[in-house]
Amino acid sequence: MTVYAIAQWNFVDRAAYGRYQSGFLGVFAQFDGTLLVADEHPEVIEGQTDVENVVLMSFPDRATSTARAESPEYRRISADRHARAETRTPRRGNAGLMSKTTDVQRVS
Repeated sequence: MTVYAIAQWNFVDRAAYGRYQSGFLGVFAQFDGTLLVADEHPEVIEGQTDVENVVLMSFPDRATSTARAESPEYRRISADRHARAETRTPRRGNAGLMSKTTDVQRVS
């Protein structure tokens, strides 16, 4: 079952985050993921948010999504992201994509 991960973050140090970003696509490509949306200025159409950036990704299944998040390559580049951006990343299978956000993927 396709799994979706929605990353939302605010920059603390954009230059350091740039180091993470420069290595992201190379690591991401190793795990059969699809980058569906990347927006540094998402339009809020209802309610309010303090989120500055949004990325929507898909993976063929939960195991692939988890393998990417837990891989040594991803952990290495994510050190700058952890230190320099406040991030939230819920993950859902396609059956519950819009109904729940309780299944959270820890991106480390």
